[in-house]
Amino acid sequence: MFAKIRAYLQEVFREMQKVSWPSRQELINNTILTLVASAVLALFIFLADRVIATVLEFIYSV
Repeated sequence: MFAKIRAYLQEVFREMQKVSWPSRQELINNTILTLVASAVLALFIFLADRVIATVLEFIYSV
């Protein structure tokens, strides 16, 4: 059983060495891009919600 676990972990280690890891600058740039895109999407959803709520309040008050 331990031989299978050891073989599995060795295979995982070999595969991890094949991975192309991003540079620090690429990682920072992609993180910033993700945060900005998330903020823009959150703002859009918030504004759409406010518009829909205002329209529904107007419709129900009539």
